[in-house]
Amino acid sequence: MSATSSRDPRIGVFDSGVGGLSVWREIVRQLPGCDTVYVADQAHIPYGPRPLEEVRQFAEGIAAFLIREGVAVVVVACNTASAAALHHLRRRFPDIPFVGMEPAVKPAVQRTRNGTVGVIATPATFQGELFASLLERFAQNVRVIPQVCPGLVEAVEAGALEVPETEALVRRCLEPLLEAGIDELVLGCTHYPFLRPLIERVVGPGVEVIDPAPAVARQVRRVLEGAGYSEAALSVGIPRHVFFTTGDPAQFAGALSRLVGVTAKVDRLMWEDGNLRAERK
Repeated sequence: MSATSSRDPRIGVFDSGVGGLSVWREIVRQLPGCDTVYVADQAHIPYGPRPLEEVRQFAEGIAAFLIREGVAVVVVACNTASAAALHHLRRRFPDIPFVGMEPAVKPAVQRTRNGTVGVIATPATFQGELFASLLERFAQNVRVIPQVCPGLVEAVEAGALEVPETEALVRRCLEPLLEAGIDELVLGCTHYPFLRPLIERVVGPGVEVIDPAPAVARQVRRVLEGAGYSEAALSVGIPRHVFFTTGDPAQFAGALSRLVGVTAKVDRLMWEDGNLRAERK
């Protein structure tokens, strides 16, 4: 591809549900000329408690679908799927670049003032090789405390962002980290940025909350620039955004409007023997 190509690239984005929309909105903000295809695997949500091999199978099926849709890059906008499947996907589909999520341990370690960092994520994220590698590379002299937060993904999926029950879940999740004296909090699940106002109220001004989505969008730009797409192709034009879910399209459309202010048609995907098939009407 010529470095002056003006053809609009398509960016594939997937998650177990609506959480990846926190990454999608940042990609759209930083790359306003790009088309996107978003897949939410709500038939299998939540990914977090599932075995890594099962998540790997889901991720492979979704990636294959996105590649058939003609995307130039696939963003694994799910920490659990990244931990379980990112290396596998790169081996399985060597001709397509993949950008994954990893807990922002490196910037948290760089910014901490007292040497105590908290990370909130799902069990599968902490079990993956990716998290262990992050600690080994960047957290040798810093105390990093992992904390699982049951129920938060489901609260975001239900749109229960500012209700007493969700606040109670957040307080229960963060209490051990605050007692340990953290001054940096890493959001290690793409659903959690939608709870950021609530989380910031609970942790108070003495704790910085880190969302990795802006860094992921910057990496997507670098990948596309490296593939020869021009600045005009990435930044100028009228993009087309397509949304799919393996769950209820009406439910996802409501979340899309509520969480990121987008009104769009949502098509349904069906799983058949590990493959995805679109039910376009």
